[in-house]
Amino acid sequence: MLTNLLIVLPIFALILAGWIARKSGALGPNATREVNRLVVYLALPALLFDIMANAKIEQIWQPGFILAFSAGCAVIFVGTLFWRVAKGRHLADAAVDALNASYANTGFVGFPLVLSLVGDSGMAPTLIATILTVCVLFAVAIILIEGGLQSETRRRDIAFKTFASLCKNPLLVAPVLGAIFMLSGWALPQPVHSFMKLLSGAASPCALIALGLFLAGPQAATAANRLSTTGILVALKLIAHPLVTWVVAGPLLGLPAGSVHVAVLLATLPTGTGPFMLAEFYNREASLTGRVVLISTILSILTISAYLLIA
Repeated sequence: MLTNLLIVLPIFALILAGWIARKSGALGPNATREVNRLVVYLALPALLFDIMANAKIEQIWQPGFILAFSAGCAVIFVGTLFWRVAKGRHLADAAVDALNASYANTGFVGFPLVLSLVGDSGMAPTLIATILTVCVLFAVAIILIEGGLQSETRRRDIAFKTFASLCKNPLLVAPVLGAIFMLSGWALPQPVHSFMKLLSGAASPCALIALGLFLAGPQAATAANRLSTTGILVALKLIAHPLVTWVVAGPLLGLPAGSVHVAVLLATLPTGTGPFMLAEFYNREASLTGRVVLISTILSILTISAYLLIA
């Protein structure tokens, strides 16, 4: 448990830094949106491009692990999406909620946690899970949000406007360009690589600070009457997601014990900052998402420790 606490402590520290900055007046009421726009338009696209461009095909081509982790995410995402739509939620809101329940914090928490518990052998699966979560799952949510926000009644018009919006979205364009670069076999020039590393390094810290800024603002209080939904989403992420992943990876696919362990361990991770960035950027479910990220991160210390005891 101490290992888990030490890994997630910087997350709480960055959220607290944003909260203090807002409460003290060091950053004003518009800071949340501006910091988040910095992440969405600059830092996160650089991170997505960097992840894809520097991946090695032989390293990430593990079909069994890909299928197991993807299936775990997909079952939770689709199930949550249908549940929220059935409850009368707008498609864009439901997509954000589905992301809350299935988006594991593989980047900020996953790499140090797996390295400390599994070692170097767990780094390739963690990279695969990061690509699937940050690039693929993220892209699906963006497509649903963009499609849900189109107001035209004709399906052709909706499809055209959605496609046009997606083509201009840096969060989709960046990983596609990165994948093209990876498949080409070219190496990034050193100055470009250094630039991408510097810029992408700001993504997670700035997103966490933006979350702290948001939680310190008056709009966060409006989610007080939605604690039951928050609890369900947190339970889906911390309990249902790893359970479904275990069922797929173990009983269904029969993967080696080591692969099953890493897949489930990654699925136990709390909700990452990606859903909050989308929620704030599109102004959909930001209060709810902020609470899910914070509460799931706190409770994950207990749930990850519990899993490690029975693993």
